[in-house]
Amino acid sequence: MNVSNNAAIHAAIIQGVFMKLSRIAVAFFGLALFFSASAFAGDENKGTLRLQEKVTVAGTALNPGDYRVEWSGSGPDVQVKLIKGHDTVATFPAKVAEQKVPVTTNGYGQDADSKALTAIYFGGKHYSLQVPPTAAQQSNPQGNSGASK
Repeated sequence: MNVSNNAAIHAAIIQGVFMKLSRIAVAFFGLALFFSASAFAGDENKGTLRLQEKVTVAGTALNPGDYRVEWSGSGPDVQVKLIKGHDTVATFPAKVAEQKVPVTTNGYGQDADSKALTAIYFGGKHYSLQVPPTAAQQSNPQGNSGASK
């Protein structure tokens, strides 16, 4: 075996190791990017709501307290679920509306006369959920006051 063959073999081994390490690094980077994007997307359609007084939405009376808000859908039209503990207490359509200036804290809007929920605001976000008047006051077609487990 001569010196030039040893150098060529050594160079091939180094190149092979470099290629394997590059593939592993790219795979780790891809997984990190995937999980960070998944985590970000997971929080985007969720929020919290603290009702200070009794309101109605979709024919369901909601007592004061803390609720989890989750919505699904693409574009401005979404389907919203209000969750208390482990129970979905109301489901209704809403529109995602742009807020030019984000509100500082979570909040909600309601009709002064009917006490129907009209909007949900999320602190620090540039969007809100606007509840159409028909959705705010309609009765629940399931006849179970919106409660499900």
